[in-house]
Amino acid sequence: MAKNINCIFLISMVLYSTYSTRSYATTLATGWELWYPYQYHNHKQQLVGLDFDIYNAILKEANLRTTYTELPWKRHLQYVKTGQMDVAMGASFTNERAEYAYFTQPYRYESVSLFVKKGRKQQVNLSSLADLSHSDYMIGVEGGYYYGPKYQELIKTSEFKARITEVIDLEQNVNLLLKGHIDGFLVDPITLAAFCEKYKLTGEFEQHPLSIYQDDIHLMLSKKNIDKAMLERFNQAITTLKQNGTIEKITQRWSSLIQVDKLP
Repeated sequence: MAKNINCIFLISMVLYSTYSTRSYATTLATGWELWYPYQYHNHKQQLVGLDFDIYNAILKEANLRTTYTELPWKRHLQYVKTGQMDVAMGASFTNERAEYAYFTQPYRYESVSLFVKKGRKQQVNLSSLADLSHSDYMIGVEGGYYYGPKYQELIKTSEFKARITEVIDLEQNVNLLLKGHIDGFLVDPITLAAFCEKYKLTGEFEQHPLSIYQDDIHLMLSKKNIDKAMLERFNQAITTLKQNGTIEKITQRWSSLIQVDKLP
């Protein structure tokens, strides 16, 4: 009997050791999309950006590893839903996404504004998003992006949807606005600032006074592959990095790079 108990104990220890090693060495599948200055390739073809720096710091703190795959945001969301991807960076919380993904505690903050051609903000006469439904204006957005609860409510109506042009990325919206095909586009001001510095378009656009959306940004984890223990592991790492000032230092460094036009 004692021998059997010892055998069971040894087997249990082996299984525990295997589980612990597997957990420690977990390699996650993370998608990314070209999104200045959060996620992009620099001139050395290195993956850099504010999201990458913070996420890599979180992985290090949590003793996790990852592989990166570039793919469009809408497909990325679908892959998180099906379990083909484990993690999405730079995600806004929505009830729909929460059905298939866990959200970590926030690791940064983001806002979305309406931008128009320089000198046009007075001519684009909108005091609320709802006003767009009864106007002649066309506004560009990026497919799969979240623009806040008010936008989500309005896009269900045919009148509002008719005034929206959906494209793949910011570059397409910039080209459409410069060519006069749309009257403005919705974007994070930091993203647009970095884009304009990279492509020498500083001074071409201005922010409209219309308020669109602002909220916290999270990591999104596929419920197909990630359990609540792993979610807690991420949250503990984020908490530690906030408390020791690492996330703040990374954010300040990227803010400085954007302000002096020295993006890597």
